[in-house]
Amino acid sequence: MKHWLFLGFAIVAEVIATASLKNSDGFSKLVPSVLVVVGYSFSFYLLALTLRAIPVGIAYAIWAGAGVTLIALIGWLVFGQKLDTPAIIGMVLIVAGVAVMNIFSSVSSH
Repeated sequence: MKHWLFLGFAIVAEVIATASLKNSDGFSKLVPSVLVVVGYSFSFYLLALTLRAIPVGIAYAIWAGAGVTLIALIGWLVFGQKLDTPAIIGMVLIVAGVAVMNIFSSVSSH
């Protein structure tokens, strides 16, 4: 169970780092730039711990899919970026794909 927590925190750290990347203004602002480096480093560390128990394909699909969806939502909510219908449909399909893998796949370790 702790490996799923590692994965969840890895996703959060990656999303914080990516949002900070936008705010770093090309690494010209110190605090957001530090958050980028620390966030990505911590995210990859936690992802590595996750891979001790969860298959790499499953872990990476969840990490990447959740990250893409969450950062798109942050872009919309925080940065005022527009999400059109195809973008929303794509995010729904990403979440559905991750759910299908976790619920029905025999390679996912529960």
